Amino acid sequence: MTRERTIASRPLTPRGAATKQRIVEAAAELIYLHGAENVSLDTVMDVTNTSKSQLYHYFANKQALIRDVIDLQTSRIVAANAQSLGALDSFVALRAWGDMIIAAFRAGGGIGGCPIGSLANELATRSEEARLQLRQSFSSWSSVIENGLCRMRQVGQLDADTDVAAMAVAMVAAVQGGIVLAKTSRETRPLELAIDMALAHVKRYAGGVGQELPS
Repeated sequence: MTRERTIASRPLTPRGAATKQRIVEAAAELIYLHGAENVSLDTVMDVTNTSKSQLYHYFANKQALIRDVIDLQTSRIVAANAQSLGALDSFVALRAWGDMIIAAFRAGGGIGGCPIGSLANELATRSEEARLQLRQSFSSWSSVIENGLCRMRQVGQLDADTDVAAMAVAMVAAVQGGIVLAKTSRETRPLELAIDMALAHVKRYAGGVGQELPS
């Protein structure tokens, strides 16, 4: 068994788990602000007041730490979307999801962009392992949207033959593209347009339930 697998399989005490989580959260913030390549383990140690031996007790190398950062950022994205889409049953609720995405971008000052999108831009062509992990991250995100759209289809808000899987992927792609343009221009308008376009596409498949669709 390699050292990395040994560390990954090592049981942690509650205190150890809390320490590891603190390191991952700090590393995630640093990488979000500066990029994975520009954040060294020494920097993480300095910010978290962690010794080298302590850091290597939890992570075999920087790649192992980045894996945990990707997992953390993915869980945050999925949780935020699940909170908005968990009870999705109408276009009003879908519009609220879009507004949540816009509000989150505004809260970040229009600088950082999407955490997993930023990681994908930086790592997908440099690390096959990271690319595959991030592919699963986007898949998890689109699955949350797909589940919400399935619920809309079940209650008659969408046509029975709507391809909700493809629609969910398109919605994630629209959000990612809108965030990149909004981050570059430092204004929310491109993201607002991208989400409006995505929701307009969904409305094309509105079922015959007689509900007025929000603008």
